[in-house]
Amino acid sequence: MLDVNRLRVLDAVARHGSVTVAAKELHYTQPSVTHHLARLEAETGAQLLQRVGRGIRLTPAGQLLADRAAEIIGRIDAASAELSAHVGLTAGRVRCAGFASAISSLMPAAVAVLAARHPNLEISLTDTHPPEAIELLRTGKVEVAVIFRYDETEPEPAGVRLHHLLDDSVYVLSTRRERGLPALRDATWIAGCERCRSHLLSVCAEAGFDPRIGYSSDDMVVMQALVSAGLGVATQSGLALRAHHIEGIVATELPDSKRHIYAATYGEPPDPPATAAVLAALAEAVPSSGQNLPRSAARGMQSVRA
Repeated sequence: MLDVNRLRVLDAVARHGSVTVAAKELHYTQPSVTHHLARLEAETGAQLLQRVGRGIRLTPAGQLLADRAAEIIGRIDAASAELSAHVGLTAGRVRCAGFASAISSLMPAAVAVLAARHPNLEISLTDTHPPEAIELLRTGKVEVAVIFRYDETEPEPAGVRLHHLLDDSVYVLSTRRERGLPALRDATWIAGCERCRSHLLSVCAEAGFDPRIGYSSDDMVVMQALVSAGLGVATQSGLALRAHHIEGIVATELPDSKRHIYAATYGEPPDPPATAAVLAALAEAVPSSGQNLPRSAARGMQSVRA
């Protein structure tokens, strides 16, 4: 039987790559960390670490066990949080992760509702991309992950349950009214990182061209600033425009191009009361169709065929 405390030690060493830093995080002495690692090697019969110069690194066996340790520890911590939540909504915590435009538009309203209804419920937020949010959810480091996916997105891992919040329209941003994507085949595009621009590449391919990408940023404020300066065009969602909109940018809706927004939880239903309360608050925070964009953006909005 593997000792959970020793797995925590291995997880900390794997994350930091240092016995010294791991000891500081765990409030252990360095000899204590070394002792736990030696006992873990004895229990498993495998060499988990090897010295490299003055440092250490995990062996393949050590990395395998460290990966499993992170998941095991996460699920134990999640079980503790769920158990406290089952006692009642007068205590407990719910850890949430989500992408930037959801954190800045949906989450503040949801957390405000929770603060009024359940003032002793602790809510924490982590800003991260959907794949990382799902991994945090799977390993028990958060209880709720707010994610987006497109029709072509790969399915989520087994055990992840999706709670639909809204379908978020996608817009082309420019300084003028655009006639559709085919008219922008020669434009300079402002796109997200290599991993985040897949939907842009997909819709442009459907329109018959590959976008010429001149600038790259995942920051919606930076993207809008570049568009506003006349340096290119970009796509952004309604939630992003609701969170931030620079006056003078014209938002042209792309028909049949939407991001599907979900709150994801993990494991079999029902969700613990605290998690269910967060899901309900998120559903209440979803804007109606007439509230997706601020007035300044809505005035410049039009819908065209791609």
